[in-house]
Amino acid sequence: MKNILRMFQESAKEFTKVRSLVVTAMFVAISMIIELFSINIVFAKLNFAYLAIAVIGMLFGPCMGVVAGFACDIVGYLVHPDGGFLPAYVLVAGLQGLIYGVCLYYKMDGHSIMFVNNTTQKQHDITLYLRAIVARLLDVILINLLINTRLNMHYGFIPEEAYSTAIVVRIVKNIIELVIDFPMLFVLLPVALTAYQRVFRKSTVTATN
Repeated sequence: MKNILRMFQESAKEFTKVRSLVVTAMFVAISMIIELFSINIVFAKLNFAYLAIAVIGMLFGPCMGVVAGFACDIVGYLVHPDGGFLPAYVLVAGLQGLIYGVCLYYKMDGHSIMFVNNTTQKQHDITLYLRAIVARLLDVILINLLINTRLNMHYGFIPEEAYSTAIVVRIVKNIIELVIDFPMLFVLLPVALTAYQRVFRKSTVTATN
């Protein structure tokens, strides 16, 4: 419980840092660009805008992740208005940001999980990869399959009589996506974290000097 509380305290502090706000705004804008290339299929949508939310959650934690999720959904509607504005989906987007923030926040790395190559005996830290798998699975199962499917039915986007067909289509769609999602997360997250730490470590050193 103390670790969870400290995580939210550390994440809340990110709102006081200009660099955190600027980087978050940049990734929200990137998510809008990714959204342009989403593909609508029957009862589902192929969309990789979650990648931007995942990076924000990793860098700045659950508090910033929730706000970024809200911002992505609201700004996304303003940029690409499609039907009515539904606040329930804004809340779901915030929950998505919360999931990635809780699972990935790099400042909360505790015990590392190491993989040992039996051939070379070299150790590799796989903690971030395992956290990414958990975060994406929670996003897919909790949000994509359970919450969004029910919301789509509630608002009439999926007819009651088509539920069984819709859930099968959405499950297949998400399984196919996961095959692509994991490699992208495994490449993007370490690169984004390393770049962020290098850039702002240099900035801190320069300012100190």
